[in-house]
Amino acid sequence: MSSRKENTNLKRVIVDFKKLTPEVLKLLVEAYPDGYDDRNIISFKNANGERIEAVEVLTEDTKYLVKISAKLEYTMENYDEDDYEDFDDDDPDAVVEPDPEDMAQDDD
Repeated sequence: MSSRKENTNLKRVIVDFKKLTPEVLKLLVEAYPDGYDDRNIISFKNANGERIEAVEVLTEDTKYLVKISAKLEYTMENYDEDDYEDFDDDDPDAVVEPDPEDMAQDDD
């Protein structure tokens, strides 16, 4: 019962791909090693009434809701921790958008 109470006190952060940090990306890959599926997706409306779909990862003090996208899925599938060793865990510029051509080749 105490874990449920602790979860209600977590800071909630919605993360768009552009603000994805190495720390959150690593948490996502660890939480969803085979990728996420429909059971993992949380849908909600943001302050503008837009429907958002996200996957959730937790740290001790924060609940991250990461907006799902093809870019996120591709980046998780091609994750290599070594790509981020020269960056701080909280650097939002470390995770770069994948090249659309690379993403298209994966569909072949």
